[in-house]
Amino acid sequence: MISSSQGFTIGTSPWDESCKRRRKAAATALNRPAVQSYMPIIDLKSNISIKEMLADSKNGTVNVDPNPYFQRFALNTSLTLNYGFRIDGSVNDELLREIVHVEREPSRDNKAATYRAKRDVYITKLLAKLKEMLADGTDNPCISGNVLKDPKAQLNEGISPFLPHPISSPLPTPHPQLTPPTAEIKSIGVTMVSAGLDTVPGNLIMSLAYLTSPHGQQIQQRAHTAIQETYPDGSAWDACLLEEKVPYISAFVKEVLRFWTVIPICLPRVSTKEIIWQNATIPAGTTFYMNAWAANYDKTHFQNPERFEPERYLGDTEGQGTPHYEYGCVRGVAAEEEGDQPVLNTLKCNAIPTNLTTEPKKFKVGLRVGNKERLRAWIRGSEKRERSILVLVGGCEVEGMVRGGWWVDG
Repeated sequence: MISSSQGFTIGTSPWDESCKRRRKAAATALNRPAVQSYMPIIDLKSNISIKEMLADSKNGTVNVDPNPYFQRFALNTSLTLNYGFRIDGSVNDELLREIVHVEREPSRDNKAATYRAKRDVYITKLLAKLKEMLADGTDNPCISGNVLKDPKAQLNEGISPFLPHPISSPLPTPHPQLTPPTAEIKSIGVTMVSAGLDTVPGNLIMSLAYLTSPHGQQIQQRAHTAIQETYPDGSAWDACLLEEKVPYISAFVKEVLRFWTVIPICLPRVSTKEIIWQNATIPAGTTFYMNAWAANYDKTHFQNPERFEPERYLGDTEGQGTPHYEYGCVRGVAAEEEGDQPVLNTLKCNAIPTNLTTEPKKFKVGLRVGNKERLRAWIRGSEKRERSILVLVGGCEVEGMVRGGWWVDG
């Protein structure tokens, strides 16, 4: 019995047996050993994004807008983590831009049903491709693959009302009388693709924005020093795939999640049992909205919450319990021209104030390489680890190749 559909992410589904099954399946596919198996994907995606930004910035001589790069990074990382393959293309790739558009629009207007139908087209195709790869043994470690292999998952897959089509072709318009099927396995896919695209780019982009400020320049220096002290041999690039041993970097990440609350007002939740609070009885079935922004700026929980201070998470002196309610070779970043400056106000930075999630206003950053030779060596090391990542080009499967020590994308 299925009571919710692939239109819901796991976090937005009604609490029922279907949701419980999906949560359990996703948790199994996201445990520590499983996550470690996905790190080559993070390595590849980060490497590609860094190379692309360096190329487009002409090795730091031209300022660039980080928004499209991080949107592509989040989308392709989500797709690869969930399905084990990626869609080839640059930040201007038509299919990538279409998926970004479809996944971002439901939180903006009343066209959610239309976009959900369009989403089912590519979610169905992605799942079908993964099942083919599982059948012939060419699959890569991925979340949905682990779920499909788990005999205890017992999730329903559903059947798409749409005809098959090449994944790189334009997305067709679904028949208005056909409703996408309920499908628990697709819900996990939607969770990884949609939810990640809604939140990850906002955090990454605004963390970079803050690093361009005068205080951000100081943070960059301290972070670089901390990395150098922990990895004096320059091995941080590789070591970060296996461990987290730089407390200041971990503290910085936590402060980014607290300071930049990319979902200021959380989606509604319904209580499953009676709650007693301050002599008042709140019955089961009551709808709650959490003001996550207010929680992250609660002065009874955080000292000087309006300040961006990674130090608050060092030594466990502050932020104990729930740390937040959010969901070295590059010398530095800076916004040097007047028109390039980012908006660093945590609410005014949103280009669409009525949007459910934060969409940062456009700005540009300057990327400055501190040690070009070391950076090239690190990039070559990542490329050697990724000699055989399956990509999709024009609907056909090819293998990524390393030529002359540089990854050839496609």
